Amino acid sequence: MIYVVTGTDTDVGKTVVTAALAATALRRGDRVAVYKPTQTGVLPGQDGDVQNTARWLGGPDRLSVVEGVRLLEPMAPVDAALEEGGEAAADALPTLAEHVRRIKALAQGHDSVIVEGAGGLLVSLTRAGETVADLGAALDAHLVVVTRPDLGTLNHTALTLEAAVARGFTRGTLVLGSYPGAPTALHVRNRGNLETLAADRGWGWVDGLLAGLGSTGPAQGRNEDLWAAGGRLASVLA
Repeated sequence: MIYVVTGTDTDVGKTVVTAALAATALRRGDRVAVYKPTQTGVLPGQDGDVQNTARWLGGPDRLSVVEGVRLLEPMAPVDAALEEGGEAAADALPTLAEHVRRIKALAQGHDSVIVEGAGGLLVSLTRAGETVADLGAALDAHLVVVTRPDLGTLNHTALTLEAAVARGFTRGTLVLGSYPGAPTALHVRNRGNLETLAADRGWGWVDGLLAGLGSTGPAQGRNEDLWAAGGRLASVLA
């Protein structure tokens, strides 16, 4: 099965949700691959999102992590390529067909493939303007949208779900990430409203993964809090 993880915005917790979903699949015995089509904003030799996922999970043998392309600037992929190397670099970005081919090849040797998008649902991955939504549709993937509990989330989430449904994702899962340990009244009300947004569209709902999961535990080694939180995502795999 192929899952595409996207978000209502940047920094909503996509990598944590990707890692937690991978942990859940690994726990049930799957061979799991995590693929990042475009990693931006990371220097050569530094850990990107897929390397963080592998580190948090303790580098299990049944986990493979792969980047499609890495770009230096912390921007949307096409803009990052233009900044780094101009038109030639943008033209050299992997095409949608290339991403699909790589992911399907991973699916041949793994039970679950989790694709972590860049930014939100309609961020362009390719010079032709193809988006995370286009990639998910081409793969017939289960779409997982990560949202946040803070001010402004209701509009961002409603727009994202509307766009997803309009593109044929009549089923998917909305995941509330980065939920604070001491929520305010705003967080609590948004939590309920977000669950309603998912239900109204026939989507699945996963209640809040706590903020800070990606920063807990030692700098190296398995993050037990993240493994435990992965149990919340069992319904996504079902």
